[in-house]
Amino acid sequence: MNGPAPEAAASQRGSDGGSLGEANAGTKPRIGIVAGSGALPVAVAEAAARAGYNPFIAGLSGSAAADIERFPHAYVHIGQVGRMLRILRSEGCSRLVFVGGLRRPNLFRIRIDAGFVRYLPQLLRLFRGGDDKVLRGVARFFEDRGFEVAAAHEVAPRLLAPLGSFSNLAPGPEDLDDIRLGFKVTHALGLFDIGQAAVVARNYVLAVEAAEGTDAMLQRCRGLNSWGYTARKGVLVKGPKPGQDLRLDLPAIGPRTVELAAEAGLAGIAVEAGAVLLAGLEALVEKANKSGLFLYGVSRAQALDG
Repeated sequence: MNGPAPEAAASQRGSDGGSLGEANAGTKPRIGIVAGSGALPVAVAEAAARAGYNPFIAGLSGSAAADIERFPHAYVHIGQVGRMLRILRSEGCSRLVFVGGLRRPNLFRIRIDAGFVRYLPQLLRLFRGGDDKVLRGVARFFEDRGFEVAAAHEVAPRLLAPLGSFSNLAPGPEDLDDIRLGFKVTHALGLFDIGQAAVVARNYVLAVEAAEGTDAMLQRCRGLNSWGYTARKGVLVKGPKPGQDLRLDLPAIGPRTVELAAEAGLAGIAVEAGAVLLAGLEALVEKANKSGLFLYGVSRAQALDG
C-alpha cells in the first residue's frame, strides 16, 4: 500500500512492540474487516486474532470508531471503491467480514474515486430494493472480484447470543407472551425485508423497526410506553429475517441497546440465540443487571413458531 492518505493511518503497534493481531499471524489466511459504526468491528477483530487470523480493518470514514486503530487499519470513504479494493488486496485479505452499522449513503454527496466511476452502473443497481437485497448485491460485488465474504460469527462464534437467560433476571409469563408476539411480528414483516426488531408491551405492538434502525425505534418508544405504570413492562425482540443473508447483516445488540431499552421502560430484551451478535457482553450484562432488565435467548424454533 502506498503512503497513507490524510484520513488513513499506518498499522498500530501494541505495548510489546508487535502489531495487535500478529500473535498468531500466518496460521490462517489474513482476514479483512470492513468496519461500520459501533463496538462490534473491534470485538470481531479481537476474536479473529485469538482464533489465529491476522485481521486488518478497513474503517469506513465517518462511521468506524477510533478503537479500530488498535489493529492494522486504514480509513476509507464509502465511495472510494477502487481504493478499498487496492488496500484489501495489498494487505493480503482474501476473506472479508462486513460488520458494524452503516446508513445507506446519498450517492450524490459521497466522496468518490476512479474505481467508483468505473463500477458506477453496477453500484447504482446495488442500491435498489430493501436492505437484504442491497447487502446480497454487495457480497456478490466483492465475490466477483476474488474475495470470499464470510459472516462475522464464522470467525467470532463466541459473540453469538446464548440460549436462555444470560443476565440476573428472567422473563415472567407476561414477558414470554410479549416475546412470542414480538417474534411473530418480526417474522411476518421480515418476509417483506422490513426490519429485524419490534417492541411489544402488554401484548400490544408499540413499534417495529424499519429503515431507522433499532436505536431510533427504541427512542420512539420512550413516550409510547409511558402509560403511568411504575413496573417495567414490555420487551424488545430481535432476530434475523427469514432467509436473510447473515454474512453482511447479522443482527446485533450492545450496551447502548440496553441503555435505550431501559430508558423506554422495558422489562427486557429477547434475541434469537445463535443468530444475534452481542457487542461487549460483559458491559451489556452489567448494564442490564444494574437497570433491572432481563436478557434472554430464544431458539430458532421458538422464534419462528412464536
